[in-house]
Amino acid sequence: MTAPTPRFTGDAQPYGGGDPYADYRTADFPFAHLPDLADRRLGGSVTAANDEFFAERENLLRPETPHFDPADFGHKGKVMDGWETRRRRGASAATPHPADEDHDWALIKLGAPGVIHGIVVDTAHFRGNYPQAVSVEGTSAPGTPSPADLLADDTEWTTLVPRTPVGGHAANGFEVTSGRRFTHLRLKQHPDGGIARLRVHGEVVPDPAWLTVLGTFDLAALENGGAAEDASDRFYSPPANSIKPGRSQKMDEGWETRRRRDQGHDWVRYRLTAQALIRAVEIDTGCYKGNAPGWAALYGRDATVDADAPWTELLPRSPLQPDTVHRFLLGQVPPVTHVRIDIYPDGGIARLRLHGSLTADGAQRLAARYAELGGA
Repeated sequence: MTAPTPRFTGDAQPYGGGDPYADYRTADFPFAHLPDLADRRLGGSVTAANDEFFAERENLLRPETPHFDPADFGHKGKVMDGWETRRRRGASAATPHPADEDHDWALIKLGAPGVIHGIVVDTAHFRGNYPQAVSVEGTSAPGTPSPADLLADDTEWTTLVPRTPVGGHAANGFEVTSGRRFTHLRLKQHPDGGIARLRVHGEVVPDPAWLTVLGTFDLAALENGGAAEDASDRFYSPPANSIKPGRSQKMDEGWETRRRRDQGHDWVRYRLTAQALIRAVEIDTGCYKGNAPGWAALYGRDATVDADAPWTELLPRSPLQPDTVHRFLLGQVPPVTHVRIDIYPDGGIARLRLHGSLTADGAQRLAARYAELGGA
């Protein structure tokens, strides 16, 4: 039986100096290992909000941990690293408090549309000015709709997180079980307040029509539906970093293991977009100068029929150089659904790119799943 997701409510204590995270409330959420579909590095954005008087809506999707400077004040008040609205008031002196239905909202475009398994509404450093409750809705909209399009009466919104009390200075996590593909969210705070970060953990489901037109693309890329399923070591950074967009700018933006003191080696197993033929490989050790692996090899298998199919060598053990993009052209290799990179003996890989195209069977299965999940 799965344990219930921890919940936090109520104020945090006023900041009393020292480490501002010393009394921060968080938990090990079961969905936190999944990629953040709203990550700005994947193209996520906050496209509109009804109010951002104290702090800008764009802060919601900043990838770094929320920052707090107790001495930082501006002409509107305390500078906060999050989205913060003004205090709502009632209609008259006789009714000074906000009505029950009063709320503030923000529209979020997911950088990588997909199935959402969990949402974290983080109120870090909002100790007495967080919302009383939050709710989250999702919709699946084709193309690039404007805020006006999303707010139109005919837009169908699905409740992902019902109106739920939250706590201040806490990571408020919510499991989501809708089982549908979403492209946009509407975050509501009731009746007002501040939220530091929004994280939307889930499984990327790409648009098969787009990938079909591309023909050849990166089959392991997160935005194309690839996933890092497992790894031998996650000590310094997660393996999913290796399939994020763009080049790594510093060491913690790739996948790095601890130093081995045995005779083994490290590895990552990836699931591709769907069954595909890989034609070219890039192994990037960017920013790993004294800790790049000495060698790497690639193996693939087709789990379409047998999830435990044997691994076939795609790239023999090949030498790697520090801080370098290595490119390999593959010969005749079989279709695969999964790839494993083995590095010897340990070290860091910034990015892995697997260029190729879907097989007819892979394209058909991807299109069927897209339709089943309500893809727009």
